[in-house]
Amino acid sequence: MPDSIRHILRAKQHPARAVECPHCGAVAHRPCRSQSRTRIMTQPHPSRISAWVRLTACCPVCQVEPGVPCHLDGRELRDGAVHPRREAEAREVAA
Repeated sequence: MPDSIRHILRAKQHPARAVECPHCGAVAHRPCRSQSRTRIMTQPHPSRISAWVRLTACCPVCQVEPGVPCHLDGRELRDGAVHPRREAEAREVAA
């Protein structure tokens, strides 16, 4: 099935589920799990959302293109974080 149709069918899911979760290791299109792997999370982990944002949107604050981590004064943000404006742009693109 083409990715464009697959994403339309999964419209109820958070778009960050399209990437692998660096926190819990959940594969693409599968829900995040707790660290003990006993509970399925209703929302993706923040690090998964950040990974998705990095792959899909340009950052209007630090002027980087998709795939490049955000930076502040030449240093990468802690723990792979992204600027809030970049996350807002990614949500607009996904909508």
